[in-house]
This record gives sequence, structure tokens and C-alpha cells, in this order.
Amino acid sequence: MDNAATSALQTAMTARKESRRSVLVLGLGNILLGDDGIGIHVVRRLVTDPETPPGLHPLDGGTLGFRLMNAFASSDATLLIDAAQLGEPAGTLRLLELDALDRHIRRAGRVSAHEAGLVDLLMLARLEGCNPAYLALLGIQPQRIDWDETLSLPVSRALPDACRMAIDTVLQWQRAA
Repeated sequence: MDNAATSALQTAMTARKESRRSVLVLGLGNILLGDDGIGIHVVRRLVTDPETPPGLHPLDGGTLGFRLMNAFASSDATLLIDAAQLGEPAGTLRLLELDALDRHIRRAGRVSAHEAGLVDLLMLARLEGCNPAYLALLGIQPQRIDWDETLSLPVSRALPDACRMAIDTVLQWQRAA
């Protein structure tokens, strides 16, 4: 390949990389409450994971609720990661999108302080018309939510799969861009 063709190919590849959808991956929860902190553990791992693609922006949202509105509103794609009561065995992962996400939010309601914040954030974004084009919740079934800084064994074992599912979701959204 000559220099002009190589240069054109490199320019096209750079433009393609730059056009990839930027995806906010928002980890939610309280790391002082055992499995409730799984969302934070996932985003912390994504920061150092060599497989994390360009355009994936992990953010530790903790229990901030609708104080995250600026980050949420400025993103055209957001993956929320949180402990979620799925009625499944501990460590089970579920990607909830569209109607499934709405049903989960209506069913879960305001069970804990940060769930109230998440519900309020999603409702405010909807009212303001700034929901991202792509939005999903990666929910992980907790075993225990109690004062503890470590994850339970089943949730800890699900951590690598949760990271992989987050990366796969981001890549899927980026390909759709």
C-alpha cells in the first residue's frame, strides 16, 4: 500500500474511532453496605480493564441520585449498574432496557435512599426531555445488604461477568451509532 492509501486508511480509522458513541457507565450504590456497592466495584474495575473500549466513561455515582443530572443529561447513552432485587439467586445479572427497565423501576419503587435517588433521576430526566437515546440498567441480584465493605461470594464471582456485560453493551451501542 502506498503512503497516500495508508494515510487515507489511518484517517478513516481515526474518524471512525472518534465517531463512536460516548457511553456513560454509571455505577450506583454504597460500598459500605456489602453487595449494595457492586455498581461501584464494576466501574472501578472498568477504569483499569485493558478491554474497556474508547468512549466508555465509567463514573462512580455512589448514592448521589439526581445530583447526577448533569452527567446523565449530557450523555446520549447511559448504562446504570446497581444491585437490584430481581427475585433470582444472588449474583444473577440482568440487563433491563425499555419496558423491562420501566417495570423494574415501578416495582422496586423507593426501597432505599439511593433507589429513591435513581427513580427521581430517571423521572426528572423524562420530565426535562433529556433521557439518553440508549438507557439500560445492569442489575445484579445481591445476597446481603448490610454493613460490610466486602461483596458476598456469589456477587464477587459475578463481578467479571458484570464487567464483560457492561463492555459488550457499550460496544453494541457504539456499533449502532
